[in-house]
Amino acid sequence: MAPRFVPAQFQAALPHAHLIKADKPDDEAVPMEVVIVGGGPAGLATALELKRLAKAAGKDIEVAVLEKAEEFGQHNLSGAVVNPAPFRELFPELKDSDFPFRRPVTGERVFMFTANKAIRIPTPPPMHNKGNFIASICEIVRWLAKKAEETGVNMFPGYPVDSLLVEGQRVVGVRTTPGGLKRDGQPGSSFNPPVDLTGHVVALCDGTRSPLAQAWMKWQGVTSMNPQIYALGVKEIWETKRPLDFIVHSLGWPLNKKQFGGSFMYPLEPNLIAVGLVVGMDWPDNQTDVHQLLQKMKTHAFFKPYFEGGEMVEWGAKTIPEGGFYALPQRRTGDGLVMCGDAAGFVEVASLKGIHYAMKSGIEAARAIWAGLQKDDTTAATLATYDRAVDISYIGKDMYKRRNMRLAFKSGFFLGGMKAGLMTVTGGKFPGGHIHAEEDAAEHRDPAAAQPFTPDGKLTFSKVDAVYKSGNATRDDIPSHLTVGKDVPAHVADLYVSMCPAGVYERQGDKLVVNAPNCIDCKATDVIGPRWQPREGGSGPRYKRM
Repeated sequence: MAPRFVPAQFQAALPHAHLIKADKPDDEAVPMEVVIVGGGPAGLATALELKRLAKAAGKDIEVAVLEKAEEFGQHNLSGAVVNPAPFRELFPELKDSDFPFRRPVTGERVFMFTANKAIRIPTPPPMHNKGNFIASICEIVRWLAKKAEETGVNMFPGYPVDSLLVEGQRVVGVRTTPGGLKRDGQPGSSFNPPVDLTGHVVALCDGTRSPLAQAWMKWQGVTSMNPQIYALGVKEIWETKRPLDFIVHSLGWPLNKKQFGGSFMYPLEPNLIAVGLVVGMDWPDNQTDVHQLLQKMKTHAFFKPYFEGGEMVEWGAKTIPEGGFYALPQRRTGDGLVMCGDAAGFVEVASLKGIHYAMKSGIEAARAIWAGLQKDDTTAATLATYDRAVDISYIGKDMYKRRNMRLAFKSGFFLGGMKAGLMTVTGGKFPGGHIHAEEDAAEHRDPAAAQPFTPDGKLTFSKVDAVYKSGNATRDDIPSHLTVGKDVPAHVADLYVSMCPAGVYERQGDKLVVNAPNCIDCKATDVIGPRWQPREGGSGPRYKRM
């Protein structure tokens, strides 16, 4: 039997020298006032609020949004049930019916599942969704991107960012990822060189497990009380014969007592359903496979009738920061830099919310940036007003109130549930204090036996079929963007194979084989396995309704 192990021992180091460059920007660098990395809810909210503030002051401002997907929205994935608060703040002239939501939440149910039963339980207070809306984050991002473009924001889809450009301790710009490289890393016939953009401020809004944010925090010595921890979510969109008119959340089966997570099922239209499973990446073995667990879950007597006779039309996966309040960086600002949204860890697990926090963080970042630009001072001391604004907003208040909810389950499912219940009743005061956590890669894993799985191609699907449904458009001859550690033994390779929902990793004998073009950029690999970096623009999934 293989020994117990810690994934961090086999993980390559963060490529700091590649991510933070003290290079002088190119002579043909594109000058901007603000450069926003990432065209999701946080980045677009930042851009929109900056343009609104400039217009109110009778001025203009050059803002660029760089997004790695070929089109805005194609790399975004969420449940999603959305709190409309930041939409109302950004667009006070519009009604809720004008926003890109599918439908209001009119009913909700929470279940505890066993292998054979669905036991309805009272909805925990943090999960009440009255007044919220069911939505597709892809559609939200497309709508926000259109609004941003209408205000004059410079939109750059298909431009991932490789590096931060720095002078001394200050971030002065970014360098994009080259395109058209051959598998050996040499320029091909369609080679596109990297582009430098400069700005007074760079806003990192590039989502979960941002390599740039990781590198910047390490460079600047920015820490947090706990390391960030993550969950992996796998989601499907189904056209169904049977309608669903309420949202569903669940705990329990198919997860065991040592795994943290749960499922969701949301009605987008009368015959269009989103279903998914989210599992904390501190699972205790080397065989947990979230994609397979979702397939198994759909065979339950509660779920199966909704999907029989239907068609799975879209599939995807994404990691979610779930460390909460104690994992937030002690500052999210530096000289010429702010961090927003998932890149900063603004997700609240107990309520299953992150989109409105991402947008609100972008709004507050824009206000701090604008104030700094008016004083010609975008140092860390000036931009720190953003940190303070977030801390006193509903982002900081919500995350502090539920600061130990996820961490309580480090004690196991039942004891964690008891602690979480007490925290809910007491507003987080009891049990209080600071619950320590290790990063996911530092958690011990026990070798286990692989679980047999044979998809039927109708209700359950292989990873190959699932990746096809993601619309993955990566070139087969693209250089690998994944850095594998040295001397990965077979039992660690098994962890990578089961962890990756897209089938990037295979074991052939005792050898690890990497199929990098399969990657859908969920970044689970970067959490406990080979390091992830951006690749040429337009690679990866092309989500439509995720």
